[in-house]
Amino acid sequence: MKELTRTAPGNLIFSDILGLVGPKLAAVEAEVVRNLHSEIGIIDELGTYLSSGGGKRVRPLLLLLSAQMAGYRGERDVLFASVFEFIHTATLVHDDVIDGATIRRGRSSMNAAWGNSLTVLLGDYLYIKSMSMALTADDLGIIKILADITLRMIEGELLQQKRLGEIGVSADEHLEIIRRKTACLFSGCSLVGGVLAGVGPAREAALESYGLNLGMAFQLVDDMLDFTSDEKTLGKPVGSDLREGKVTLPLIYLLEMGNPEHRSKVVTVLEDRDFSRVDSGEIVDLVKQHGTLERTRDLARRYGERARMELRPFPDNLARRALETVPELILSRDR
Repeated sequence: MKELTRTAPGNLIFSDILGLVGPKLAAVEAEVVRNLHSEIGIIDELGTYLSSGGGKRVRPLLLLLSAQMAGYRGERDVLFASVFEFIHTATLVHDDVIDGATIRRGRSSMNAAWGNSLTVLLGDYLYIKSMSMALTADDLGIIKILADITLRMIEGELLQQKRLGEIGVSADEHLEIIRRKTACLFSGCSLVGGVLAGVGPAREAALESYGLNLGMAFQLVDDMLDFTSDEKTLGKPVGSDLREGKVTLPLIYLLEMGNPEHRSKVVTVLEDRDFSRVDSGEIVDLVKQHGTLERTRDLARRYGERARMELRPFPDNLARRALETVPELILSRDR
């Protein structure tokens, strides 16, 4: 996450934020590595590959900061931050199989390197492992939160797959998919931080809403980066979403303008599932020229502001200032 270093409304930069939870984030990393280790050779091999791939660790960071802001002083935040990272990793592993992806974070995806069968089984293993880890805390309330989140994420994937390759996906439909597939996991991280601290129903709801809005902003930035970044920075080919049959918000806004030529280009890529007849640069130029990237960014900004507003019930401490900063850091990221 080296790229997240810009000064933001909370007057902190990313190195400041890391300083607040650095030891605990390191403990999360160690917990993730430890739980990826297995006496079963193939699981250990796959787990080693996963753990060496890095990652932003945004979700664990969100849980640790939420817990700290809310006054939690125990150690279970490290456990549950690790659990959320396992759930997130399981979704990435399964998504790469579903999407037929070959690159993840600048290197071969699991399915490209080991095939679909082993990769699907690994994703299943990670899901069950996450629940097994969570059960050691003996907190059925949090277990229910985790189960509900996992169900909503699967529902989001089902909704997306049902509309895959379709040109008529509306903005509302796309936002609902984002809400389930991405944002609910963010909301769970911030919510569990509050639950651990015992902040009560009203503040739990505020933290849940903070995470949800933050997750919406995060995914909308992803929608934009698929058009504005480059393969080396992004860690996967530009235009991957459209190549995989996903019509994201910048294209939805473009199609709403009703230009038949624009529609024809998008349909061609969806039919071909590649850029053999329509160059990816043509699509990128369209969303840039017609302002739909900036329109998407404006919506992401609004979600970020909604997230910040949800922090008002909490004391003005460094962790709160960090959480106020995170939306702007997300908006300024390049990968």
